[in-house]
Amino acid sequence: MPAMLEIDLDKCTGCGDCVEKCPTQAVELVSGKPSVVRPDECDYCIECEIFCIPGAISCSFEIILADPGDIPKID
Repeated sequence: MPAMLEIDLDKCTGCGDCVEKCPTQAVELVSGKPSVVRPDECDYCIECEIFCIPGAISCSFEIILADPGDIPKID
C-alpha cells in the first residue's frame, strides 16, 4: 500500500492548490475539499504539503533515497 498523506478538512479552505500542484493527479477536490482519489498514483512527492498555505495537508514521513554506496554493509 502506498504512503498516504493526511488532510485536515477543518483547516482546508478548498483553494485547490494541492490539486493544481499534484504532478500525478492523485488529488482532486470532492465536494469542495481535497481527497486522494487515486492513491496508487500518489508518489509521495509532498508537493501538496509544501504548497498548502493553511497547513491542512501533512505527510507523516519523508522518503529519502540514499546512494547505494553510502549504505553500510551489514555482515
